[in-house]
Amino acid sequence: MTTVEVEDLNRARSALVRQRGAIAKRLGSIELAPVSMAEDLTRVFLAIEAVDRALTDAAHPHLDACD
Repeated sequence: MTTVEVEDLNRARSALVRQRGAIAKRLGSIELAPVSMAEDLTRVFLAIEAVDRALTDAAHPHLDACD
């Protein structure tokens, strides 16, 4: 995997982490959140895990402990 591809994956992961935070914030502000929002959050978690696997396979694991 090229350096550009690894950078693209890291940017994609960052975007997904921001999306995860936005969904979690909305879920936390709604007294009775719809199940579809929880499903959206689950899909984002799975996408982050997939990007992490791709980065690990490319020998560039994501190491940021803040996520």
